[in-house]
Amino acid sequence: MPTTMIIPPQRALLKGLALFFLAFLPYFVAAMHIIGGEITYEFLGQTPTGNRYRFTMYIYRDCNGGGAQFDNPANFAIYRGTYQTNILVEEFRSGPPSITPITPVPPECISSIPNVCVEQGIYTFERTLPVVLNQNYYIVYQRCCRNNTINNIVNPRDVGATYFAEVTYEAQVAQNNSPVFKEFPPVIICNNFPLKFDHSARDADGDFLVYKFCTPHVGGGRILNEPGLSSCDGAIPDPPCAPPFDPVPFTSPTYDALNPMGGNPRVNINPATGFITGTPNRLGQFVVGVCVEEYRNGVLLSTLKRDFQFNVADCQPTVVANIKEDTLLGPKAFVVTSCGSNKVVFQNESKDQSQISYFEWIFDIGGKQVKDSTKWNAEFVFPDTGLYAGKLILNPGKQCGDTANIYVRIFPEVKANYSYKYDTCVAGPVTFTDASFGIAGLKSWRWAFGNPGGFSNDRNPIYQYPIPGNFPARLTVTDFNGCKDDQTYVIPWFPAPQVIIVEPNTFNGCAPADILFNNLTFPIDSNYRITWDFGDGTTLKNVISPVHRYEKPGLYSVGIDIVSPFNCPVSDTFPNWIRVDVTPTADFLCNPDSGLTNLNNIVRFADRSQNAFRWDWLFGAVGKSTQRNPTYAFPDTGLVTVRQIVTHESGCRDTMFKTLDIKPEIRWHMPNAFTPNSDGTNEEFLGKGFLFGAQGFSMSIWNRWGERVFQTNNPDEGWNGRVNNTGGLAPPGVYVYLVNITGPRGERLEYKGFATIVR
Repeated sequence: MPTTMIIPPQRALLKGLALFFLAFLPYFVAAMHIIGGEITYEFLGQTPTGNRYRFTMYIYRDCNGGGAQFDNPANFAIYRGTYQTNILVEEFRSGPPSITPITPVPPECISSIPNVCVEQGIYTFERTLPVVLNQNYYIVYQRCCRNNTINNIVNPRDVGATYFAEVTYEAQVAQNNSPVFKEFPPVIICNNFPLKFDHSARDADGDFLVYKFCTPHVGGGRILNEPGLSSCDGAIPDPPCAPPFDPVPFTSPTYDALNPMGGNPRVNINPATGFITGTPNRLGQFVVGVCVEEYRNGVLLSTLKRDFQFNVADCQPTVVANIKEDTLLGPKAFVVTSCGSNKVVFQNESKDQSQISYFEWIFDIGGKQVKDSTKWNAEFVFPDTGLYAGKLILNPGKQCGDTANIYVRIFPEVKANYSYKYDTCVAGPVTFTDASFGIAGLKSWRWAFGNPGGFSNDRNPIYQYPIPGNFPARLTVTDFNGCKDDQTYVIPWFPAPQVIIVEPNTFNGCAPADILFNNLTFPIDSNYRITWDFGDGTTLKNVISPVHRYEKPGLYSVGIDIVSPFNCPVSDTFPNWIRVDVTPTADFLCNPDSGLTNLNNIVRFADRSQNAFRWDWLFGAVGKSTQRNPTYAFPDTGLVTVRQIVTHESGCRDTMFKTLDIKPEIRWHMPNAFTPNSDGTNEEFLGKGFLFGAQGFSMSIWNRWGERVFQTNNPDEGWNGRVNNTGGLAPPGVYVYLVNITGPRGERLEYKGFATIVR
């Protein structure tokens, strides 16, 4: 059994300290997720000091999203007297509670419900209550607060709850047990679905029970800090406050204690059976109070009060009757329209087909009921135009079934048709003439001419196509019954063009001339037969905008013939339209054209061009000449491009390119003897020559014993006859020299010989 803690006056200081610390707890001390509760009692026996009772408080919380936990321990108080005048007998704490999750069960014929989380907390404690004449006992628990999303009370976030059991004097004398509810109400009930819940109670004494909706009570408030936290307006009243208790503030006039869920018709409770029945038709969360009055021999012994929250949500039924309709009159009212046909095939879109064991189509035709239970998509033939009523019934007579009300409208036929005309040899508009028919009279016309952007609502429109082609033109007509029909014809619009337009309209150029004839004639496309005559003896067929090359100089006339797909011809000739002038031919010789070096760099150019009137020469990047046969000395080595530009008297030009290679040339000469005797003549052994562009140079001299006596990388430095030019005198005789040179293009040159010292 959970423990119960009594708080005598001498412990008031400790209690105050505990409340001081509670004042600094986080905001969740306000239990924002309380959704219901009640307190019952059981008579255990008579003692010398009074009646012994076991009290049980059932309290429920919404555990989605966290929220405050159950109080551990919970604060209780016992008052004695009347409902209006009483005294505090005892305050105490009880806990911890026994906590059990409540698993929501989908209502019958519902496939799924929203995700919810509910927990039940049970507090149990025993007390001995002396029997005092005409004195009632009130066992009270109070706590703030309720869900902020409740729909039927004002400012639900600020409204707490009071749960109490009243042990009347009559109940004490009769040694009574209070009724106990059999079940907690369903966590989820479904919007627009019939509700039938057994909210009855059991009574151990067999007393007569009467059920009714009643007003839940307020308890606690939104004060979260001391000194008011434990007051009657605080979140945790300690002790819970005495009766009388204020009723919750229903949002009037929509909601009240007897109609807590609003709606029309209202949800009711049967006073004899406790069954709550009706069809909720408003989504939301609603606080509901249910009272059970207990009578024995016509005397009211006690009233059990339960305060709980109904959650009305959209639910998905397992069986839904549905068809493909033309118009929807309501949730279960479908209109199907047939125009011109008395046979109607109904598209059955009901679900879940696996849960449907039997279905039946029923129509009232000619005063008789015609049925079909064999075809999922039923087919009925109606005798004439008019309005017919029927039903699609799923699982008749079973718990999980549904019915669709069907209304069939049979209207006369409407037939779309039209004609069209235009001059096939003139690029003009097309005239469309409506030829549709409808007994009920035609209300509207909608034309789609088959070309993007081409539409009209006129009955007999005129439309100009912007391009030739085969266009599917569709006419849709609607009569006054709303019946529609459409007709599509392919319009072959290929008229002959009025004027032939080609650019360029004149051309002066040099042979050979490549000319694009851009055909801007309208309307033409690849379906037209086109023949070009270019005036130079050549023709071309079936190309809209050709490119033609004129090889020879001359004056040319151009002709074009166009024949439409309907054999309407049009042609034109443009005389002396193209003028092609003579183009000279550049050509020349170079003398020499090879073996050129920096030491042999003069080239004579001989013109061999034809039909030239002027000559322009470019020798690399800087050299120029206008002579017919120029001579030019190239100032530098390397690959040089020579360009000859020749011009005809008409201004036409031609160009020829040639590339010459001016190679860098190295020449180096070495002596064979020298006289280093300080007479000022022939004192050094030194080579001479041209090292233009050389990348490297080395000279070394060796005696006959293979010893190197001199080395240099400077071509201007000679050997003075001493070892390395600073040591002792080398004796007269013959020495060997070796010269290595790296040329401008990386080539290797080597010179070997003898150097003789004469002293």
